[in-house]
Amino acid sequence: MTIKILPARLANQIAAGEVVERPASVVKELVENSLDAGATKIEIDLSKGGSKLIRIRDNGSGINKQELSLALSRHATSKIDSLDDLEAISSLGFRGEALASISSVSRLTLTSRTATQSEAWSAYAEGREMAVKLDPAAHPKGTTVEVADLFFNTPARKKFLRTDKTEFSHIDELLKRIALSRLDVTIMLRHNGKMVRQYRAAKNAQQTEKRIQAVCGNAFVRHMVNVEVEHQGLRLHGWITAPEGARLTNDFQYCYVNGRMMKDKLINHAIRQSYERALSPEQYATFVLYIELDPSQVDVNVHPAKHEVRFHQARLVHDFIYQGLSDALQQADHVDVTPKTASAFHQVDTESNVQEEHESVAAKKTQPSYPSYPNQVHEGSERRISDSATGTQWQKATEPSKGQLTNKTSSSKPNTGSQPVVSKAYQEAYSALMTPLPSQTITNGAVSNTVEGVVDAAPSPSLPLSALRIDKSIAIVEEVYLLVMLADKAGLVNLHYLEWLRSYSQLGGGVTAQSPKPQPLLIPLKIGLEQSTVAGIQTHENELSQLGFQFKFSASSIMIMAVPGPLREKNLTDVMSALGGWLDDQAGQNDLKSLTGWLAHQAVLVKPSYTLSQAVQLLAEAENLWQEKLPLNDSRLLQLVDFSATIAAFNAK
Repeated sequence: MTIKILPARLANQIAAGEVVERPASVVKELVENSLDAGATKIEIDLSKGGSKLIRIRDNGSGINKQELSLALSRHATSKIDSLDDLEAISSLGFRGEALASISSVSRLTLTSRTATQSEAWSAYAEGREMAVKLDPAAHPKGTTVEVADLFFNTPARKKFLRTDKTEFSHIDELLKRIALSRLDVTIMLRHNGKMVRQYRAAKNAQQTEKRIQAVCGNAFVRHMVNVEVEHQGLRLHGWITAPEGARLTNDFQYCYVNGRMMKDKLINHAIRQSYERALSPEQYATFVLYIELDPSQVDVNVHPAKHEVRFHQARLVHDFIYQGLSDALQQADHVDVTPKTASAFHQVDTESNVQEEHESVAAKKTQPSYPSYPNQVHEGSERRISDSATGTQWQKATEPSKGQLTNKTSSSKPNTGSQPVVSKAYQEAYSALMTPLPSQTITNGAVSNTVEGVVDAAPSPSLPLSALRIDKSIAIVEEVYLLVMLADKAGLVNLHYLEWLRSYSQLGGGVTAQSPKPQPLLIPLKIGLEQSTVAGIQTHENELSQLGFQFKFSASSIMIMAVPGPLREKNLTDVMSALGGWLDDQAGQNDLKSLTGWLAHQAVLVKPSYTLSQAVQLLAEAENLWQEKLPLNDSRLLQLVDFSATIAAFNAK
């Protein structure tokens, strides 16, 4: 076969296969054109799910009479002019394919008037012929595009359309996304002559909240947390929900890059990773997020439907999103909601709140004391938001999620089985970690435990140190202990204490005595603290720098530049606040070892339960860090198991 150039009409038909998948595709292209034209009001009229009629009217800049015919030609656009423009695209459309492709499979009428014209003009094109006819028309400033009988000349394509209801639902969801992308634009949707959606332009925070509520629902607004992060030309802002606002479907995930709707893999991975410890695998985060950056730093022309982009500094963008959302989630329990925001929340009866509050206080009195780990959720962590003007209260009850410790009060919902059961052994192990922190030193093959000057505070098992070598890991006992074999003896290893020993060694304790390398933060974190707290931390800057911290101080804030590796994913705001209090309590009696031990507590992420593989991996990492010299004669780490009573019971029979 000979090679030849395709006719323009056939080329448009082929392009229509990419651009025009269904009526929703037409609506997307035309509404984006309206937004690029500067419209502040867009009206969409549909008939039979868009297959019979799609009419979109805007009050944008309009199209000159001389350019109406050209606008329906393939690759005709006013949005780019040179290769430089292609490398820094700031508009939603730029290929110039939409109108030509749509007109090739429908009866299209384009009516427009600019501010400088005294009358409007209408251009009509139909199907394969595509002969454009111009006629005068009556029309205000702006543009109306009318697409009738979609796929009338391509019956093979038309038969793949779904029911009118299904096609309309696709358009409805599309317009929800567009309504969130441009909160300043009024969007109205009619179907078969009936008004279905009306998104009014938001001019203040209260109207913005109402628009978000109209799209995402009350539950989203009730749990949403504001995000606002900026660094070196990158800006991330919008709203995410606290873990209790998660859903079982991913239908409330809206993300935009420079105003463009996105379903990008890199962005989604960063968001999923930031929620990794907060949600179970079957849960999905909900969010409305906007990413803004220099258009020259992102390529939007890498996907036929423009759903994905390519960032020139992909790793930087990924870490920027991850850290921004992680910080917002970690600080979610401390977010103050203004009365305006709270007004959209679900109101709870005041008397019920008082009763629940009394029950919560009573439950706290009987609860054992736990160390404060930023990534753990404990009983009593429900957030109560008070409106000082009305005295009304709203409650956000923390739902259970994977990897989190959740104790329920009597007023909470019954256990559904989705959260781990907190065993007695787990509580005892946590209490054990609250005892004074030891500084283990190994001298001439012997281990001594020093706790506030007391030597051998922890008694040793009845075996010499040379015999204390773990030969085999057998099973998990009571969720938090590892049954092991040592020579001809059996023992239980406290995995929570082993977690602390690993963190202690990573911070330069143990037998390594090597200062941890500072891990620079992608975005330096500024934390506002009391002046006395800042002064106390600054006094110990030398010791903290040996542990991997790097700071910049001001009178009432600290700028964290780098942290030790084990603390990189922690809530540094909480850690710094707690550090200031701990230093005050020590009253100058602390040294580098005690500071290392305290920070090891902050670094530990204790699990409510362990699998055998997790326990074996933890033991291997700890032994490697301690150079196979774990303090196994510390009774808080290892207890030998005495089977004599059990054997005697067998012999008695």
